[in-house]
Amino acid sequence: MTETALTVHQTARPHGFPTPADFTFVESAPPAPTPGTALVENLYWSVDPYHREMMDGDFELDAPLEGRALGRVIESRDPALPEGEIVFHRQGWRTHSVVTPEEARAVPRFDGVPLSAHLSILGGTGLTAYVGLTRIAELREGQDVFVSAAAGGVGTATGRLARLMGAGRLVGSAGTAAKAAYLTEHVGYDEAFDYHTGPTADLLAKAAPDGIDLYVDNVGSEHLEAAIASLREYGRIVRIGTIAQYNSTGTPYALRNLPDIVEKSLRMEGFLVRNHREVQEELNEFVVPHLQSGRIGLDETVVDGFGNIVDAFLGMLRGENRGKIIVRAAEASEARGA
Repeated sequence: MTETALTVHQTARPHGFPTPADFTFVESAPPAPTPGTALVENLYWSVDPYHREMMDGDFELDAPLEGRALGRVIESRDPALPEGEIVFHRQGWRTHSVVTPEEARAVPRFDGVPLSAHLSILGGTGLTAYVGLTRIAELREGQDVFVSAAAGGVGTATGRLARLMGAGRLVGSAGTAAKAAYLTEHVGYDEAFDYHTGPTADLLAKAAPDGIDLYVDNVGSEHLEAAIASLREYGRIVRIGTIAQYNSTGTPYALRNLPDIVEKSLRMEGFLVRNHREVQEELNEFVVPHLQSGRIGLDETVVDGFGNIVDAFLGMLRGENRGKIIVRAAEASEARGA
């Protein structure tokens, strides 16, 4: 065990886009587990768009941040968390975490599937996409789907899963031409466009000239308005995120076609993935065989070193990643591929 533990604290509320000055690394001795807990040395960390929303008031200042993480139990005072076990928990953004059995769960080991998958397509990212498609949208074979921020973690997972589920035409938007090409060449999208190249409504109408049945919304604003215009009668909108507003300091975008929701009998619904944890095993059963066979791949941008976690988070907000962005400790090489 290392002699020093590092924890990331938020030190200020950002106005607009966060900067490294809004965070600090705090050094201490590794915490000691108390009866009924275990000490976990973390191997992988997830940085997610929702962290930006929480920075505006949900995270306490000058206190450890939370986040999804995978780690190895290195000292235990509870038999439910045996030493050597790899566990998932939400006490992330720190090198060492003390957890209870209620706060951590053992990570299942699947032959040929990297541990990092439990933070991407088998983690909250993939579960969000799976719940959105199956529980909220009730996607049916042959239906046409549009996904915004399609090159991000949830967007790539949505594309992979929708293709496995037999979706019809699959269209995505991304922030660069290179990302759009990645979506069509690697993820399975039929068409993808760089939304910077023109009005989103025009780009979507060109990519899906016959309209769409389902919109998976990670962005909001102009993308949502364009999707409402393209949706067919009885179409569905799954609201997952509003990336367009996360760092905005101006007036929120005003949708101009909300009456179409009534006129076309559209349904729009949001959800929190934490309310659907019972679906995790179903997700594993659906996805793992396809990972093992190579039918689908992992869409991950891996950043090495806990000291780079803030840079990884800011890079994710700038759209520098393809797929899920994950921070990996040097020690993770010992557990890689398990």
